[in-house]
Amino acid sequence: MVAFEPRLFEELDPDERPSLGTALVPIAAMLLFLCVGIVAFELDPQFPLVWGIGFTGLFARYHLGLSWDELYDGMTDSLLMGMRVLLIMFVVYALIATWVSAGTIPSLMYYGLELLSPSVFLPATAILAAVVSFAVGSSWTTAGTLGVAFIGIGSGLGVPAPMTAGAVLTGAYAGDKQSPLSDTTNLAAAVSNTDLYDHINAMRAGTAVAFGLSVVLYAVLGLRAGGAVPAGRIAEIQGAIEGTYAVSPLVFLPLVLTFGLAIYGVSPLPALGAGVFAGVLTSMLVQGTGFAAAWSIAQSGTSPETGMELVDELLASDGLLGGAWIVTIAMAALSLGGLLERAGVLAVLAHHLGRLSRGVASLTGVTVLSSVSMNVLAAEQYISIVVPGMSLRNLYHEQGLKSENLSRAVEASGTTTSALVPWSSGGLFMAGTLNVATLSYAPYYFFGLLSPVILLLMGVTGWQIAFADRAPADAAGSTTRSAAEPDPEPIAPGED
Repeated sequence: MVAFEPRLFEELDPDERPSLGTALVPIAAMLLFLCVGIVAFELDPQFPLVWGIGFTGLFARYHLGLSWDELYDGMTDSLLMGMRVLLIMFVVYALIATWVSAGTIPSLMYYGLELLSPSVFLPATAILAAVVSFAVGSSWTTAGTLGVAFIGIGSGLGVPAPMTAGAVLTGAYAGDKQSPLSDTTNLAAAVSNTDLYDHINAMRAGTAVAFGLSVVLYAVLGLRAGGAVPAGRIAEIQGAIEGTYAVSPLVFLPLVLTFGLAIYGVSPLPALGAGVFAGVLTSMLVQGTGFAAAWSIAQSGTSPETGMELVDELLASDGLLGGAWIVTIAMAALSLGGLLERAGVLAVLAHHLGRLSRGVASLTGVTVLSSVSMNVLAAEQYISIVVPGMSLRNLYHEQGLKSENLSRAVEASGTTTSALVPWSSGGLFMAGTLNVATLSYAPYYFFGLLSPVILLLMGVTGWQIAFADRAPADAAGSTTRSAAEPDPEPIAPGED
C-alpha cells in the first residue's frame, strides 16, 4: 500500500492554483524534452527527464511561487512512494543473476523446451503466468522469475522475444488484477472506498473477456510465430545447458521458496530477497560455486560460456549493478512526477478532465484518460490509481454509481497500461527484466491494450455497470432518477 495522498483541486488555494493553460506548460515541456532528447538525439531518457525536472522546478518556483523547500518535499514524497519499487528493481536484477548461476533458469529452459511446442507456447505462457501471478499476487515477481525463463524457452522454439514478453505481461497483469494479495488491487479498492472482494468481483467479467481474447490471439499468433524448429536445435540447446549447469530438481529450491513465501502472504521485497539468498546457496551447493564468486555474480551478473552463442546471450545477466541504469531513469521520472503533483498540475488536470463527464460513458472515458495520463506524467502506476481514484469519487457518487465502478476503472486503465509507458516504473521494470524494449513488446501485450477498450465498452453499453439506486442507464449512458428523489450527498475526500 502507498502512504500518499495527493492534493485535490479543492484543497489548493484558489489564489495559488494554476489555471489549465498554466498547468499544461510543464507537461508540454516534458513531452518536448523527451521527444527531442530520445527521438532526435537518441539519448537515454535520464537527461531529458532531468531537463524536465529543471524546467518544472524553475517554472513552479518563479511563476507559481512555490518555495524550494516545497519543491524538494514534492520530489521526496514521490521518491518515498516509489522506494519499494526501486528496491525491487535492484533485488530482481540480483535474483536473476543468482538464479542463472544456481541453474534454476537454465533448468526451466531445459525442461520447458521438452514440454512445449511453438504452436502452443504463447497461449500456454499467458495462462501459466496468470496462474502464478494470481497465486503470488505480483505481476513483477512473475515477470522477474518465470518471465525470464519463458523468454529463453521461446527463443529456443523460434518464437520472437517481443511476442513472448507480451504473453508474459498479459498473464502477469491478468492474474495480478484478480488476486487479493496484489498491492494495486488493494490500493484501487482503498482509494475508492470499495470492499476488496466487491472490487475483485467487479473486475472479473472484463478481465475474463480481455484475457480470453488475448489467449485466442496468442493461439492464432503461435500457429505462425515459431514455425518448424530445425532438426536437432532443441537437443543442441539442451546439450549446451547440460554441459554447463547441473540440471537437477534441487535447483528449483529458490523458485519454490520465493513463490511459497509469496503465496503465504509475504510481500514481494522480502520474498524476492529470500530468493537471492536461496539462489546463492543453491549455486554453492549444487553448481559448486565458491562463496565469494556466488556473491560476486549477484553483484555483477553472469556471462556464461556454454559453447552456443544463443544460450550465452539468453543467460547473460547484469546483476545488482546492472539495475542502476533502470533505477536512475525511475528516480528521475518519480522526481518529475513529484514536482508536477506539488505544483498542483496533476490535480488541475484531473479536475478539468472530470468536467468533461456528462454520463456513465463519458465518465468512464474520463477515468481511462486520467489514469493513462498519470502513468505518462507521473511515471508510477500507484499515482495512476490514487489521483483519479480520489479525484473522481464524487462524480461517480453523483451519477448514482457504486464505488466498484470507479475501482475497476482505475485498475483496468491504470495498472494494466503502466507497462506500455517506456519511462514509467512498470515499463522500465518489464523492459529491463525481460530484456525487450517497451515499444517492441507493446503490440503483443494484448491484455494491456484490450483492458481499457473493454472498460470503455462497458461504459457505453451499460454492461456490468452497477448503480447504487438500481436506476437504469439511458442510451447516452446517463442515470435517470425520479424528480422527487434528492441528489446524493457528495463524499468528502477520505470519508468512508
